[in-house]
Formats: sequence, structure tokens, C-alpha cells
Amino acid sequence: MIKTIGILGGGQLGRMLSMAAARLGIRVHIYEPLPDPPAGDVAARVFTASYEDADALRAFAHSVDLVTFEFENIPAEALDIVEAITPVLPRRNALTVSQDRITEKRFLQEQAITVAPFVEVDTLPQLVAALATIGTPAILKTRRFGYDGKGQVKITDAAQAEEAFAALAGAPAVLEQMITFEREISIIAARNASGEVSCFDPGENVHKDGVLHTTTVPAAISHALQTDAVLLAARILNALDYVGVMGVELFVTSNGLMVNEIAPRVHNSGHWTQDACLIDQFEQHIRAIAGWPLGDGQRHSDAEMVNLLGDEANHLEQWQNCAIHMYGKAEAKPGRKMAHINKISPKSA
Repeated sequence: MIKTIGILGGGQLGRMLSMAAARLGIRVHIYEPLPDPPAGDVAARVFTASYEDADALRAFAHSVDLVTFEFENIPAEALDIVEAITPVLPRRNALTVSQDRITEKRFLQEQAITVAPFVEVDTLPQLVAALATIGTPAILKTRRFGYDGKGQVKITDAAQAEEAFAALAGAPAVLEQMITFEREISIIAARNASGEVSCFDPGENVHKDGVLHTTTVPAAISHALQTDAVLLAARILNALDYVGVMGVELFVTSNGLMVNEIAPRVHNSGHWTQDACLIDQFEQHIRAIAGWPLGDGQRHSDAEMVNLLGDEANHLEQWQNCAIHMYGKAEAKPGRKMAHINKISPKSA
């Protein structure tokens, strides 16, 4: 029986995972390099140490029954130390796939899943050649460590190649064709060790400046596309023998669904589940990794989730009839995710 779960990372996702675990009677230990992390307010114990501190990682691993993570970019060496002592879920192969955009796209293609045309780029001549192949507009992205619009440059003219390449400071990259799409949706899907899969309804996402602004459920798509999205997410989870919750971002195009990216963790676009479902994405993740049966993911309400960035979290009066989820961050920096709100209404479809 799982009594204590360790979480690598102490941000808002770790905070909400800790709260979900506590509801199930499971203690959480957090491992986080920065002092006073948001998850530290609600976890049973916090290990404050770098991912290079082997002794601290071993002590953390020995203190828990299994380990999960709230972000993808954990050094492989740190995972090696932890996994030698206690299980890590989701399994390492999901991180291997998602940490590198090229690896991720090739994996998806192997599953017969459509992705945007792409070319691997390591040098300026390769970028010039890739632009001749893919055309513009296109997006140059770092292969690793990109999130919320960081580590990527839009290219609208081939003459911008040198400037775009310099902006990524020589980091290994991928050039992706910009896709014309009707809308972006995401599926929050869960799978446990016995192979049981449960998906939440697709949410429709709107971004501002590369950061998710709102997720609305139900998404304005047909029932057939909803079914296709769920089946596609399940195919990805089964191919990885995945255990836990995953976010799958998709474009709805005139030719059907195209996967933008996958995230092997609970996901910002699934925060609406906290107030529109009996069992939210955070509890679903804890259930999956702890070996519990999954919830069915049904929602009882329609929902709109809104991210609050920077100073927006200091002006909550407009959200008085909404569920407010503060992240416990000490300083409201511009563009920093400080909170989100969920506005729910009676289920329409």
C-alpha cells in the first residue's frame, strides 16, 4: 500500500497534487531546489537541494514509496539515483520521448499520428535548407527545455533565418511548419498499471503571448472529433505503457486532428476538472500511480478556466462567483502564473 509519494518539483502542479493526495490519505514529500516552494505549504515534508545533490536525492527516495514529477526537464542523472531506490511513475520512457521535440515527433509518427512537418536543425545552413523545404511561416524551437512560448522564434520570411538562429544561441532545434487550424484542443488522459484508461472531455484552448489564457469545456467540436481525440490519446498512453495523467495538445484542422505536443504530467489545460468533475486530474494522477481504480472522468458542469498572470492575481473581485485557486507564490512577476479561476455552469452537452 502506498503511504507516501515523492514529487520532483515544488511548483503549483506539485501543490495541487499534494492536496489531492492528502484527500486520499497519502502523504507527500517534495524535492525542490528553490526555497519555500508553493507545494511546501501543503506537503508533509520538503527536501531543499539541487538535482546534483546525490545524497539529498537518495534521502528523498528512501523517504517515500514511489516518486512522480510535476515537470519534464528533470536531469537524467537525478532520475538514475532516485529510480535505483524507489519506482518512478510515469516511467522514464515517457520523459525520454517528451524531453526532446524531435524524439517526440518521431514517436508520434511511429504510432501513425499526424504531426506538423518538421526538420531537425543544428546549424544555420541546415535552417536555411529547412526553410526552403518547409516554407514560411514556420517556427524554430529548441529541441529541449521550451515551455509557455519560451525557446521558440516565429519566422515569416526566409531572410530572418540568421536572426532566428542567433536568438536560440546555438541550441539544437527543430523547424516546424506553422499549421492553419480551426482551434486547439487538449485531452487530459489517465492510465494505470493494469491498462485501464480514462479521459476527460476535450477542452478548447486560447493562448496569449505563448501562454495558455483560457480552457473552455465543452470544446466546439463534433462528437465524432471528441471520440477521435480520446482514442488518439489512449493510443499514445498504451504505446508508452504509461502510468499517470498526460496532457495531449491537438490542432483541429480541415484534415482532422494533429498532435502539437504531449506532456507526461498533469496539465494547465486540465485545471477546469477541479470544479467541473467529481474526480479531478490531480486525484486521477494519484490514483493511477498509487494503483487505485481510476475515476471515469465525467464532468457534471460546463467550465471555463482562466489563468491569472502577474498582478492579475491581486485583483480577484471580478471573480467573486468563481472558484479561485491561488498558487501561494510570494512575488507576482509579469507573465508568471499566480493563480487560476474556474467558472462553472450547468452542463449543456
